[in-house]
Formats: sequence, structure tokens, C-alpha cells
Amino acid sequence: MRTLVLGGARSGKSVFAEDIAGPGPVVYVATARPWPGDQDFAERIAIHAGRRPDSWTTEDTTDLVELLGTPVPGTMLVDDLGTWLTTATDRCGVSAWEQEVPALTARIRALTTAVAAYEGGDLILVSPEVGMGVIPEHRSGRVFRDRIGTLNQEIAGLCDRVVLVVAGQALELKRF
Repeated sequence: MRTLVLGGARSGKSVFAEDIAGPGPVVYVATARPWPGDQDFAERIAIHAGRRPDSWTTEDTTDLVELLGTPVPGTMLVDDLGTWLTTATDRCGVSAWEQEVPALTARIRALTTAVAAYEGGDLILVSPEVGMGVIPEHRSGRVFRDRIGTLNQEIAGLCDRVVLVVAGQALELKRF
């Protein structure tokens, strides 16, 4: 089963995804990259890491396409698509934060293709829902908001189950 777990910042989406992943075997794919000098973000990453059971395997990577091409028999939990998209955008250069860039479009397409083709055990994907709040002041923020919204729609279409987590409460949006 493919499951997409959506939610805003501090909504409880990651905890919910971890709970449904179960005790294992689980491969936890951590896509966040610490920013030099950003202690707050490093602490957030540490909190996530501290919640993982010792029985889980952690893959620290942003190369989701390759990882999804090597399915695991248990559960694969990817947390999260927003930090993956941030890194993918950065790798395409500064202009990718302001406009469409073919290389980034290709990376996004490769990801959705890999999700659709995934043949391992359960796949749980966590992604931020950022389009329900403040309208970003800067173009780059609006471009990211629109990209993650479009990516979430595409991934949701590929998933058997879609859950929105708000204030720690899960709302089932789709289930086959």
C-alpha cells in the first residue's frame, strides 16, 4: 500500500506516519539536510531521529528515485517530500527558485514515476501541506508553495491512502 501523509508544520504528520509504519522492519528515509549554523533545524532533525526505534534502518539521502528503485520487503517511510524538493531545487541553481527549470521538472517526474513503479512493501510518504496559510511575500516562497502543492496532488493520485493530519488529528481523505 502507498500512503501519503500530509500536514502543516507541527501538525503531527511525522508522528502519525511513524505510528502507522509499525515496529518493523522499517527503512526510514530522512531527506532533511542540516543547514550550517541553523541550530533550530538541527534540533528538529534530532527530535525526529530520537523517535525512531532501534529496529528501524535509517537512510539519510535525497536520492529518492534511486532508493525507490530498490524496494524493501518491509515498510519504507520517506520523511519528507518538502525537504527533498528543497534540495532538488537548490541543486538546479538559483534560477530554479524563481522559474520553471527543465532539470527540476525532470527530477520531479522521475520521482513520481518511481513512486508509481515502487514494488516493495508498504510505502509511506510524508509531505508538508503549505498552501493553507500565509501567502509567501517572496516569489521563491510562492514558487515552492505551488510546486509542493502540485507534487502533493500527483503523489496523492498514485497513493492508495491519503491522510491529512491537523492538530494531531488524522483525517482520511482517500483509501482503497
